[in-house]
Amino acid sequence: MARKKEYNEVEVVEKAMNLFWKNGFEMTSMQMLEKEMGINKFSIYSSFGSKQGLFLESLKCYKGKISSMFADLIQGTNGIEDIKQFFYNSVTHKLEAGNQKGCLLTNTYNEFSESDDEVIKEQMASFMNDLKMIFIEKLKMDSMKDEETVLKQANYLVLAKHGLAAATRVNSKQEIEDYIEMTFKNL
Repeated sequence: MARKKEYNEVEVVEKAMNLFWKNGFEMTSMQMLEKEMGINKFSIYSSFGSKQGLFLESLKCYKGKISSMFADLIQGTNGIEDIKQFFYNSVTHKLEAGNQKGCLLTNTYNEFSESDDEVIKEQMASFMNDLKMIFIEKLKMDSMKDEETVLKQANYLVLAKHGLAAATRVNSKQEIEDYIEMTFKNL
């Protein structure tokens, strides 16, 4: 007979997510996860299969937390202004809460850029491609932009979003606001 779990899986995944977010995948050890999550390795492996499995669940948890921000972007009808608001929305929580860890997805994208882990690399590539496609749709709302300009600006905005995520780790609120304003002034 299988043992009943003595922990809330959603809660332990959120604890793991915060630890991965703070330290990255490689720098987060199983011992750190055990301590933070309050469960043993056996339970982690039993529920998630591996550290990578737990990390993938953590990414899913994070995506769930930011889904409303993406819904606002997708549903907006103001083109480039929607993207600008998305940039502001993406830093608001981090600045208000004193959360200086940047964006878990951007951090992961950077950490795994030269990794052999195809599963996580595919997750990140898919996310970044989806973000770029949303930017393209928003930029196309300006009928004065040709396809080449739209593509170049979408690439620019994806890179600017990466820069913004990194900036939230170390820069002041005013510096971040100046960065966002200048990013969109250049479009």
